[in-house]
Amino acid sequence: MSIQDHDTGPNGVTVDDLVEKMTPYIEDLLRKLEGEEFSTNDLIEIMLQVPDTKMAYDAAGRAWGEKRKQTKMVLHGQVIPNILRHSEQVEWVGFAYGEADEFAVPGLWRLVKSDSGD
Repeated sequence: MSIQDHDTGPNGVTVDDLVEKMTPYIEDLLRKLEGEEFSTNDLIEIMLQVPDTKMAYDAAGRAWGEKRKQTKMVLHGQVIPNILRHSEQVEWVGFAYGEADEFAVPGLWRLVKSDSGD
């Protein structure tokens, strides 16, 4: 058995590769969200209902190349939170300990709306 970097999938794709590919889709979705706060689970649920972001999510899962559970652990626990942490559209509020997610501990996020009228 070979040793593999924890941030590299069996196909050689890294977490950073997936972050780079998914960021435009998630940033676009964040611009369309209404309300004040949401959990990582809420965002993933919305992502899977929007054709473009569902396509990006599914493509990232295929690119990672592991079994379903391991792939979702990477997407839910590393890739999507990484994108949110680096987004200027949201700020981290804390962990959503009461929310069930078999793949990661979901975070709570607050939308930060621009006052520039964009």
